Amino acid sequence: MRSNSSRRRTSHIVAVAGVTALLAAAVQAGATSSAAPAKPLAAKGNPAHMALSLSASQRAELLRDAQSARTATAKDIGLGAKETLIARDVIKDADGTVHTRYERTYAGLPVLGGDLVVDTAKSGATERVIKATNATIAVADLTPSVATATAEKQAVSRAKALGSTKSAADSARKVIWAASGKPVLAYETVVGGLQDDGTPNQLHVITDAATGKKLYEYQGIENATGTGNTQYSGTVSLTTTQSGSNYNLTDGDRGGHKTYNLNHGTSGTGTLFSQTSNTWGNGTTSNAATAGADAHYGAAETWDFYKNTFGRSGIKNNGVGAYSRVHYGNSYVNAFWDDSCFCMTYGDGSGNADPLTALDVAGHEMSHGVTSNTAGLNYTGESGGLNEATSDIFGTGRRVLRQQQQRCRRLPHRREDRHQRRRHAAALHGQAEQGRRQRGQLVLGGRQPRRALLVGRRQPLLLPAERGQRRQGHQRRQLQLAHLGRASGHRHRPGQGAADLVPRAHHEVHVHHQLRGGPHRDARGGR
Repeated sequence: MRSNSSRRRTSHIVAVAGVTALLAAAVQAGATSSAAPAKPLAAKGNPAHMALSLSASQRAELLRDAQSARTATAKDIGLGAKETLIARDVIKDADGTVHTRYERTYAGLPVLGGDLVVDTAKSGATERVIKATNATIAVADLTPSVATATAEKQAVSRAKALGSTKSAADSARKVIWAASGKPVLAYETVVGGLQDDGTPNQLHVITDAATGKKLYEYQGIENATGTGNTQYSGTVSLTTTQSGSNYNLTDGDRGGHKTYNLNHGTSGTGTLFSQTSNTWGNGTTSNAATAGADAHYGAAETWDFYKNTFGRSGIKNNGVGAYSRVHYGNSYVNAFWDDSCFCMTYGDGSGNADPLTALDVAGHEMSHGVTSNTAGLNYTGESGGLNEATSDIFGTGRRVLRQQQQRCRRLPHRREDRHQRRRHAAALHGQAEQGRRQRGQLVLGGRQPRRALLVGRRQPLLLPAERGQRRQGHQRRQLQLAHLGRASGHRHRPGQGAADLVPRAHHEVHVHHQLRGGPHRDARGGR
């Protein structure tokens, strides 16, 4: 996603203030666990100040207690009569201290920037209050001078400037803006749709309800880096999207590519992978997100392969990502590309035990999309064979490139060993080139297809068996030439051919043409 002062924010003033306050109150956050009773997490420092690992039921009980006591808490910390607290999060320390994060309302309107954290001792006494803003909230006039439609128009215009094609706002509500300056009555307008790079859009625009001035804006969709425990590629990094407290498999850096779970269905998109944790799968089929992580990673790697190697931005080269569907059907032993949905689909294999989501499979299916949107080869007969072969080549190319990159990364990083890294990388490249030439594969790097010949040599590289046959034939010719030389009075020297044993006037100048049509110089300099 492109850098932009408003779009690249991973949070906004309101959330940062509340989260900062919560972190300041707690030394270490507790991770949700089903284990009971709660125990201190292992960490350095005073054990009494360490956060406990709370089960879901324990956390819910603490939140209920805080919500039921919110009126007394508001009075205890000196809030006004029109202010109400709403408990949102809670952390409990080993010594019994409870840190509760609250949001505020004023006369029933949400207060943006009104977050606060209250520290309560084990005895129930309030020890400390940390506020996102110390300004007193007192808005006399709650009747807006600016119409809602005006605020919506301003927000839609701003969203269009950032690439959105939406012509109407998704929602607008009255709020109290307290995150900066004097608290005022305002509108919060949300515009959805897509951003210019295909990433989902959730632009929030805050407008002063008295003057119509834009006070603030932030993007509610946030890119994040998650961890994928895949079945075929190990532990990898995944680009995901955070929306509120949830993460989902949407890649905002690669055209908004999404990964869905069909849950053994055969139609529709299924359900977008979404969860509160940004760690996906466990490396086995027991977790449905494992296949999702493999497919999501494969799509990202293939996108990068085409981008970095050929300068191609997405399947259609328009910066828009396709989407992936995993867990298709029941024991479906295949994967396929579908032009109609502009998507890749993966089955779970025999017995639903071997999902077809390996890296080269993802590269293969996306390459079908590239072929469809470039050459447009029908999937039948000779054109179908070329279609399939092209996907095989590029799918394998993506996997081989990744393997070579991993080998290079494992080489020494010290300054004196850099030449070793370069030699190793050159050797890997040479091995790959030699393998392609031995197999007689086509070279498709944006140039015309041609047979893989070794530049600078008169003959292509040969397989070991072929080299042995060529060597035996060469030895037979050497014996024949030696015999011919003795018979004609000439002494044969190694490297001479039959033409060297006859007068130069009888030489025939041979013109060798490469497959691409250019004349190849004879060894004696003739053309």
